Amino acid sequence: MFKTERFEDREFKPLSIAVIAVSDTRTLETDTGGALLKSLLEADGHRCAERVVVRDDIQLIRQSVQGFVADPGVDVILTTGGTGFSGRDVTPEAVEPLFDKRMDGFSVLFHQYSATTVGTSSLQSRATGGLIGTTFVFCLPGSRGACRDAWEGILTHQLDYRHKPCNFVELMPRLDER
Repeated sequence: MFKTERFEDREFKPLSIAVIAVSDTRTLETDTGGALLKSLLEADGHRCAERVVVRDDIQLIRQSVQGFVADPGVDVILTTGGTGFSGRDVTPEAVEPLFDKRMDGFSVLFHQYSATTVGTSSLQSRATGGLIGTTFVFCLPGSRGACRDAWEGILTHQLDYRHKPCNFVELMPRLDER
């Protein structure tokens, strides 16, 4: 759907990615969205720094995200779940106030891609992304399909140094410039 190209003469740079599943009902064993993200990112050559499940609670979500942001070994954080409209869906409320820079284009691009797989049901997601310090954070819906859409449609490309015309990896050394 989207144009993607790679500089094959560039060496792949693996990233360390933390996965946070947000749910009151899932466990590590039953969290299929987080498990899928872990398998997709590892299949692409990245490393899963850690995979955790956190209850749908603003303070607990923030603590988990901030803990990974404080870890210099974590480059990217992916959350899955809590982006819908039910009363317990609070991931955007927990994470967006932490953003130093909000990435509005991630939500737009996610919805464009997601609409090709789930149609108008894409409207029921409040997927979001941004930068906290020097760590990229992407908040995805909890379903396996939405996680696959986000990874295969957007993140696999933007988290690959070989992707052109530009990608997040080549920005990473400059994220703390003042």
